[in-house]
Amino acid sequence: NYRYREALVKWDEALQLTPEDATLYEMKSQVLMSLHEMFPAVHAAEMAVQRNPRSWDAWQTLGRAQLGLGEIALAIRSFQVSLHIFPMNPEVWKEDLSWARKLQVQQKATKTESVHALAKGEELVQEPIPDYDFESDEIVAVCAAIAEKEKALSAAKTMVIVSASGTVETVTKQDNCPATPDETLFIRAR
Repeated sequence: NYRYREALVKWDEALQLTPEDATLYEMKSQVLMSLHEMFPAVHAAEMAVQRNPRSWDAWQTLGRAQLGLGEIALAIRSFQVSLHIFPMNPEVWKEDLSWARKLQVQQKATKTESVHALAKGEELVQEPIPDYDFESDEIVAVCAAIAEKEKALSAAKTMVIVSASGTVETVTKQDNCPATPDETLFIRAR
Protein backbone atom coordinates (compact mmCIF):
# COMPACT_ATOMS: atom_id res chain seq x y z
CA ASN A 1 0.00 0.00 0.00
CA TYR A 2 3.07 2.28 -0.36
CA ARG A 3 3.27 2.78 3.42
CA TYR A 4 7.03 2.41 3.40
CA ARG A 5 7.80 4.35 6.58
CA GLU A 6 5.38 2.19 8.56
CA ALA A 7 6.91 -0.94 7.05
CA LEU A 8 10.37 0.27 8.00
CA VAL A 9 9.26 0.70 11.61
CA LYS A 10 7.81 -2.83 11.59
CA TRP A 11 11.01 -4.33 10.14
CA ASP A 12 13.06 -2.57 12.82
CA GLU A 13 10.75 -3.88 15.54
CA ALA A 14 11.01 -7.40 14.13
CA LEU A 15 14.81 -7.12 13.94
CA GLN A 16 14.88 -6.19 17.62
CA LEU A 17 13.18 -9.50 18.37
CA THR A 18 15.11 -11.66 15.88
CA PRO A 19 18.36 -9.90 14.92
CA GLU A 20 19.76 -12.93 13.08
CA ASP A 21 16.89 -13.25 10.57
CA ALA A 22 18.36 -12.54 7.12
CA THR A 23 14.92 -12.28 5.50
CA LEU A 24 14.02 -9.29 7.66
CA TYR A 25 17.18 -7.45 6.61
CA GLU A 26 16.50 -8.26 2.97
CA MET A 27 12.93 -6.94 3.16
CA LYS A 28 14.09 -3.85 5.05
CA SER A 29 16.57 -3.20 2.25
CA GLN A 30 13.77 -3.35 -0.31
CA VAL A 31 11.74 -0.81 1.67
CA LEU A 32 14.76 1.48 1.95
CA MET A 33 15.28 1.28 -1.81
CA SER A 34 11.64 2.25 -2.31
CA LEU A 35 12.35 5.31 -0.15
CA HIS A 36 15.47 6.05 -2.25
CA GLU A 37 17.73 5.63 0.77
CA MET A 38 20.38 3.65 -1.03
CA PHE A 39 23.26 3.65 1.44
CA PRO A 40 21.13 2.22 4.29
CA ALA A 41 19.60 -0.20 1.76
CA VAL A 42 23.05 -1.52 0.85
CA HIS A 43 23.90 -1.85 4.52
CA ALA A 44 20.70 -3.81 5.27
CA ALA A 45 21.26 -6.07 2.24
CA GLU A 46 24.85 -6.71 3.33
CA MET A 47 23.53 -7.69 6.76
CA ALA A 48 21.15 -10.13 5.06
CA VAL A 49 23.98 -11.66 3.04
CA GLN A 50 26.14 -11.97 6.17
CA ARG A 51 23.32 -13.70 8.04
CA ASN A 52 22.52 -16.07 5.17
CA PRO A 53 25.14 -16.21 2.40
CA ARG A 54 23.10 -18.87 0.58
CA SER A 55 20.07 -16.64 0.08
CA TRP A 56 19.82 -15.85 -3.62
CA ASP A 57 17.21 -13.14 -3.03
CA ALA A 58 19.47 -11.39 -0.48
CA TRP A 59 22.25 -11.29 -3.08
CA GLN A 60 19.79 -10.02 -5.70
CA THR A 61 18.59 -7.26 -3.36
CA LEU A 62 22.19 -6.36 -2.54
CA GLY A 63 22.93 -6.06 -6.26
CA ARG A 64 19.94 -3.80 -6.81
CA ALA A 65 20.93 -1.59 -3.88
CA GLN A 66 24.51 -1.40 -5.20
CA LEU A 67 23.17 -0.34 -8.59
CA GLY A 68 21.25 2.40 -6.79
CA LEU A 69 24.58 3.70 -5.49
CA GLY A 70 26.15 3.47 -8.94
CA GLU A 71 28.42 0.56 -8.00
CA ILE A 72 27.92 -1.37 -11.23
CA ALA A 73 30.82 -3.82 -10.87
CA LEU A 74 29.78 -4.76 -7.32
CA ALA A 75 26.17 -5.18 -8.45
CA ILE A 76 27.21 -7.51 -11.28
CA ARG A 77 29.19 -9.61 -8.83
CA SER A 78 26.19 -9.79 -6.46
CA PHE A 79 23.88 -10.82 -9.31
CA GLN A 80 26.38 -13.49 -10.36
CA VAL A 81 26.46 -14.91 -6.83
CA SER A 82 22.65 -14.93 -6.83
CA LEU A 83 22.68 -16.84 -10.11
CA HIS A 84 25.29 -19.24 -8.81
CA ILE A 85 22.97 -20.08 -5.90
CA PHE A 86 19.80 -20.24 -8.01
CA PRO A 87 20.79 -20.51 -11.72
CA MET A 88 17.25 -20.87 -13.04
CA ASN A 89 16.05 -17.48 -11.79
CA PRO A 90 14.85 -15.70 -14.96
CA GLU A 91 14.37 -12.38 -13.17
CA VAL A 92 18.05 -12.06 -12.33
CA TRP A 93 19.12 -13.21 -15.81
CA LYS A 94 16.71 -11.12 -17.88
CA GLU A 95 16.30 -8.00 -15.78
CA ASP A 96 18.99 -7.42 -13.21
CA LEU A 97 22.15 -8.83 -14.76
CA SER A 98 21.35 -7.69 -18.31
CA TRP A 99 20.54 -4.16 -17.08
CA ALA A 100 23.74 -4.00 -15.05
CA ARG A 101 25.81 -5.15 -18.03
CA LYS A 102 24.21 -2.50 -20.26
CA LEU A 103 25.08 0.13 -17.66
CA GLN A 104 28.63 -1.19 -17.51
CA VAL A 105 28.98 -0.92 -21.30
CA GLN A 106 27.62 2.64 -21.22
CA GLN A 107 29.98 3.54 -18.40
CA LYS A 108 32.98 2.17 -20.33
CA ALA A 109 31.90 4.04 -23.47
CA THR A 110 31.62 7.29 -21.52
CA LYS A 111 35.08 6.80 -20.01
CA THR A 112 36.51 6.02 -23.46
CA GLU A 113 34.99 9.20 -24.92
CA SER A 114 36.45 11.23 -22.08
CA VAL A 115 39.92 9.74 -22.60
CA HIS A 116 39.75 10.41 -26.37
CA ALA A 117 38.63 13.99 -25.80
CA LEU A 118 41.49 14.59 -23.36
CA ALA A 119 43.97 12.96 -25.76
CA LYS A 120 42.88 15.32 -28.54
CA GLY A 121 43.31 18.27 -26.22
CA GLU A 122 39.63 19.04 -26.18
CA GLU A 123 37.99 20.09 -22.99
CA LEU A 124 35.08 18.12 -21.70
CA VAL A 125 31.78 19.92 -21.96
CA GLN A 126 31.74 22.11 -18.88
CA GLU A 127 30.15 25.40 -18.10
CA PRO A 128 32.74 28.15 -18.18
CA ILE A 129 33.24 30.02 -14.95
CA PRO A 130 32.28 33.65 -15.54
CA ASP A 131 35.05 36.18 -15.13
CA TYR A 132 33.79 38.97 -12.93
CA ASP A 133 35.46 42.35 -13.18
CA PHE A 134 35.00 43.82 -9.73
CA GLU A 135 36.55 47.12 -10.76
CA SER A 136 34.29 47.82 -13.73
CA ASP A 137 32.47 51.16 -13.91
CA GLU A 138 29.09 49.46 -13.46
CA ILE A 139 30.13 47.72 -10.24
CA VAL A 140 31.66 50.91 -8.85
CA ALA A 141 28.46 52.82 -9.68
CA VAL A 142 26.29 50.20 -7.93
CA CYS A 143 28.50 50.31 -4.83
CA ALA A 144 28.36 54.12 -4.78
CA ALA A 145 24.55 54.05 -5.05
CA ILE A 146 24.29 51.57 -2.16
CA ALA A 147 26.62 53.73 -0.06
CA GLU A 148 24.50 56.85 -0.72
CA LYS A 149 21.33 55.00 0.26
CA GLU A 150 22.99 53.79 3.47
CA LYS A 151 24.00 57.39 4.31
CA ALA A 152 20.42 58.59 3.88
CA LEU A 153 19.08 55.78 6.06
CA SER A 154 21.64 56.33 8.79
CA ALA A 155 20.97 60.09 8.84
CA ALA A 156 17.38 59.54 9.99
CA LYS A 157 17.02 56.36 12.04
CA THR A 158 13.58 55.28 13.13
CA MET A 159 13.11 53.31 16.33
CA VAL A 160 10.02 51.67 17.71
CA ILE A 161 9.93 51.97 21.50
CA VAL A 162 7.68 49.79 23.60
CA SER A 163 7.28 50.71 27.25
CA ALA A 164 6.88 48.19 30.03
CA SER A 165 3.19 49.15 30.25
CA GLY A 166 2.71 48.28 26.54
CA THR A 167 2.72 51.78 25.04
CA VAL A 168 4.22 51.84 21.56
CA GLU A 169 6.04 54.95 20.34
CA THR A 170 7.89 55.53 17.06
CA VAL A 171 10.84 57.90 17.41
CA THR A 172 12.93 59.27 14.55
CA LYS A 173 16.47 59.95 15.64
CA GLN A 174 18.19 62.79 13.82
CA ASP A 175 21.93 63.41 13.92
CA ASN A 176 21.40 66.75 15.63
CA CYS A 177 18.93 65.35 18.19
CA PRO A 178 20.92 63.86 21.09
CA ALA A 179 17.87 62.94 23.21
CA THR A 180 17.38 59.21 23.62
CA PRO A 181 14.78 57.49 25.77
CA ASP A 182 15.74 56.12 29.15
CA GLU A 183 16.74 52.51 28.51
CA THR A 184 15.64 51.32 31.94
CA LEU A 185 12.02 51.99 31.02
CA PHE A 186 11.98 50.96 27.37
CA ILE A 187 12.80 48.07 25.09
CA ARG A 188 14.22 49.08 21.74
CA ALA A 189 13.37 47.24 18.54
CA ARG A 190 14.13 47.90 14.91
